[in-house]
Amino acid sequence: MDCSYFAAGVCRSCAWLEDPYDVQLARKQERVSRALAATAPVQWEDPVRSAESGFRNKAKMVVAGAVESPTLGILGPDGRGVDLLGCGLHSRGLQRALPVLSRFVTPARLTPYSVPQRRGELKHVILTESPHGELMVRWVLRSTDGLGRIRKHLPSLAAELPVAVASVNLQPEHKAVLEGPEEIVLTDREALTMRINDIDLHLRPQSFFQTNTEVAAALYRHARSLVDEASPARVWDLYCGVGGFGLHVARTDRSVVGVESSARAVESAAASAAALGLDGTTWVATDATAYALAAEDIPDLVIVNPPRRGIGARLAGWLEASGVRHVVYSSCNVDSLARDLAAMPSLRPVSARLLDMFPHTPHHEVLVLLQRG
Repeated sequence: MDCSYFAAGVCRSCAWLEDPYDVQLARKQERVSRALAATAPVQWEDPVRSAESGFRNKAKMVVAGAVESPTLGILGPDGRGVDLLGCGLHSRGLQRALPVLSRFVTPARLTPYSVPQRRGELKHVILTESPHGELMVRWVLRSTDGLGRIRKHLPSLAAELPVAVASVNLQPEHKAVLEGPEEIVLTDREALTMRINDIDLHLRPQSFFQTNTEVAAALYRHARSLVDEASPARVWDLYCGVGGFGLHVARTDRSVVGVESSARAVESAAASAAALGLDGTTWVATDATAYALAAEDIPDLVIVNPPRRGIGARLAGWLEASGVRHVVYSSCNVDSLARDLAAMPSLRPVSARLLDMFPHTPHHEVLVLLQRG
């Protein structure tokens, strides 16, 4: 992928961009294989490749500059804005929308936040595109001062862009945090429909979703094939988010319990399950480790999709002692994955697959099937 920003030295986020894609993929495969080699022999399946450009469904843009001339992109070393409207990682829909959102700042009189001066109002614009081209737009503000102006100009924005969901997030503090806890939805719809494979997932403003739609679809398909081969009657989907894994593996003869700390994400998963007629699914808003430790019934298979820190010693210890026959572990950090596997020696990794969610970077996604024995 050619990138003028990289060539000019203004953005080096894609640290591996100068390497051919096949070299990048081989380097990631070697990295994850080496990290898991100490646990047990692992049968590695062919890695899932990504498109080299236009694969990101989400743009998280720092807003800087001035009302009349805002920048949407990243912060430079001096704390000032670097405009990245034409970033080639973004989908075509995002690339078309970002200049419109940049222009929106001026009539809405949204003063960009200045990190060096610690003043201003608009911190970030977060934009997500669905597979069908609809958009979710979120403005991260320090206060509600600009809320009325965004409401006023929202109809004109919707006339230019396919905005399905719009919201304001409040993050008043001066620190490196993308968003705050309070979200004000400005549209009738509260969730963006992400149709992945044959399933409609409903993404609310603060819910997590994989940023590479095509590779996410492959991840869910591969997980479904692993679960179907194991043929469990009862499945837990821990850290379930909006239900991507659990909804893909649910069947009329298989019960699924999804567990997620975000109540809004659980609501989305339950809505998707109801629309699909999956009566055998249950969705619980609580901490995954606490749920497992308090449970009286043990499932046949557990899916875990934790954040970068991994599942941790307590949940790994519970899985080790539980008698669960199979675990499907989706990891974005092979180091925490290896640490968790070392704490579960009775659950042997039998197959693994690298899925390249993040081309041009060292980041990776790995799906591992563990079997007791």
